[in-house]
Amino acid sequence: VLNEANERVVRGDLVDYVPMPTGFDPLDGFIGGGLRKTELVLLGGPQGVGKTIATLQIARNIAMRPDQYVFYLSYEHTETHLMHRLLCLESINPPEIDLSRGIKLRDLYQIIVAQRAKEFMGKDGGPGSLQAILREHPKTAPSLARLARYSDRMILVKASPAVTTLRSIKEMTARLCDATGGNVVLFVDYLQKIAVHPERPRDENDKVTIIVEGLKDIAMSLDVPVWSIVAADREGLKSKRIHLFHLRGSSALDYESDIALIMNNKYQIMSKDHVAFNPYTAKQFRDWVVFTIEKNRAGRAMQDMEFQLHGQHFAFNPRGQKVQQQLIDDKVIES
Repeated sequence: VLNEANERVVRGDLVDYVPMPTGFDPLDGFIGGGLRKTELVLLGGPQGVGKTIATLQIARNIAMRPDQYVFYLSYEHTETHLMHRLLCLESINPPEIDLSRGIKLRDLYQIIVAQRAKEFMGKDGGPGSLQAILREHPKTAPSLARLARYSDRMILVKASPAVTTLRSIKEMTARLCDATGGNVVLFVDYLQKIAVHPERPRDENDKVTIIVEGLKDIAMSLDVPVWSIVAADREGLKSKRIHLFHLRGSSALDYESDIALIMNNKYQIMSKDHVAFNPYTAKQFRDWVVFTIEKNRAGRAMQDMEFQLHGQHFAFNPRGQKVQQQLIDDKVIES
């Protein structure tokens, strides 16, 4: 093993030693610089907190590297919807975050419908086509130009909870690895939706165990990083602050993952001392999301950092900071 590793280093092949930054700071600093091959990263949190927004933005940040490819598998959204989200994200151009030029999904749809109504020609790439509309409209042209910088390296696939199994995910990822020299990061949105037939799990926990072990196998056998969103269980959704143990099938998730991140809305989990002290100030935290590293196999865990969410543009400001205020902790309250 040492000899083989030595030969790779001599050839200048240092991919095993260089992490892929997510572009979110200070998250990258806490997890050793970014995502690493063979590692499984899990992202959990309540509904509507921005898990897909963060995941798609991180996928975009990685795909912007000229030698890196992203395979984004979504059980929740179509490829077209994800592309529309990316166009909105690119309108504010993170990390620049120029909100004055930002477009919302509604704006994007109105532009496309209005322009198409004006020009009734359907030639591919010509007047009346989607690309022509986006290219020629002053509000969407910058977004399209930015998206074009990485569009060839970002593969979006709408998965089916009925037929897209672990085996098919592994086969698709393997083909991409063969075509790209192994420079692929797999993103799954989300874990519990992966089809597991013909294994026929006994219950939900058994199903999650099969899936998370399968994703870890994909990461290790194909030598790629795997990032997956995870849904919370019913008890977790009732909780004021979601933790790793609130995720469906938590024991297997905890055991198999290398890094586990949990997202919570900052306003919801701030200690009442702060809210009572200045409720007007507290309202400003509604647009902030706390990312907590609850498991970190290669570094420090239980680190809280916060990022501002611009939900209408499907983007976070990736320049975050450590949380300064006191947060509630269900484990402390329950004891």
